[in-house]
Formats: sequence, C-alpha cells, structure tokens
Amino acid sequence: MTSESKQTDAAHEIKPTSQPLPRRTIIWLVIHAILYLPFRLWCRTAVIGRENIDNTQGGIFIVNHQSFLDPLFVGVRLTRPLSYLARDSLFKLPFIGWICRSMHVIPISRTAFRGSSIRTAVERLKQGFLVGIYPEGTRSSGAPKEFRPGFLSLVRRVEVPIYPVALIGADKAMPRNAWFIRPVKVTVVYGKALTSEQHQRLLDGGDDKALAAEIRDMVAKLYEEGLNA
Repeated sequence: MTSESKQTDAAHEIKPTSQPLPRRTIIWLVIHAILYLPFRLWCRTAVIGRENIDNTQGGIFIVNHQSFLDPLFVGVRLTRPLSYLARDSLFKLPFIGWICRSMHVIPISRTAFRGSSIRTAVERLKQGFLVGIYPEGTRSSGAPKEFRPGFLSLVRRVEVPIYPVALIGADKAMPRNAWFIRPVKVTVVYGKALTSEQHQRLLDGGDDKALAAEIRDMVAKLYEEGLNA
C-alpha cells in the first residue's frame, strides 16, 4: 500500500465524535467581549458567508495570513471557539504563552508540520473544534501569497469540512511593526466547504505544490470577492 493510500484510509477512519461542540473558554469570552465593539466600530469588521459553516461538527479553516490579529478578526463574529496553529516561539513568552494555552492554540514549528501538532489538531477536530491554518507560513500584505503544502498532512488525516477563508484589510489595520490598530475596514469571507471531489483530490495526493496552489487560488478568489464587496 502506498503512503498516499494510507493517508486516504486514515482520513476515512478518523471522524468527529457525536458529542456536544466545545465551548469558548472564559479567557476567550473575556477577550471577545473586550474586542467585539472596537472591532465593529473602529475596524468596521464585516463578514461574508458565515452561513457556509457547518455548526454541527469540526472543520478546517485555510486562511491567508496578514497580521497578528488575524485569529481575532476571523473569530470575533463567530460563536464557536477556534483552535489555531501558531508558531511555538509564542508559547515561550510569559503572558502571550498563557493566553495561547487558554485559547486552545496549538504550537507548531515555522519550519515543519510536526507529528505532535498534527495529532493535537486531529484530536481538536474530533472534539468538534474549528481549526485554523495559515499555509503561507508568515504574514503577507495584499492578496494571498504562495501556500506551503505542509497543511495537507492534517487535511489527509481527518474527514471534516475544509473551508477556504479570506482576510481583507487586516494588513492595513495592523501592519508590520505597528503598535496601534488603525481604523481600516477589515472583511472576512468564509467560503463554502470543499466539494467531495475537491476533497478527494487532496486525499489522493500527487503534486502537493499544485494542490496547495489550487487551495490558494480558492482563497484568492474569496479575497477578490471581499475586496469588491
């Protein structure tokens, strides 16, 4: 059996459990309460496609990465907790590390998608979490840049909806080296989940760079939609 076949089999073996969806932690609720109105009024946050999210099970958000505030922008208008993959160096910072652990953040190396991170993400998905991934690997400005194919390691181990998600304006609201949030409109576009045929192509494998580029193009299309909204 090939490695790709094993990955496909694994994806069909691991499914979310039929248990109540996880709730947001106290820390998450406090941060949400503090930021909700400022984000709505100062950044004029807008969302498109929220109805595309299946709220009966876990799912994977594939998001372009524009700023340190991306997890908050993507999650502030949702009523479910998101478990993000974030670089492990953040967990070494005293206060930031505590916040990350309190908000279900999963540590990951910037250079590799390690097995422990994948296992934790799979477990969160089985519990019904939404899990967010930034395949660009670093912050970018404007339209989504090249997606690294490492995220496919997680996609091939679970059978949950996969949603392309686009952020527009976060790079201007909180650009690199900025200390304050600027009053710039930020839009989040939640795309429809990948079809069964699209999902199967990811499971079947092949040219991972081409598959990653295909997902990147989906996010880029949503980016243009949000830009013109």
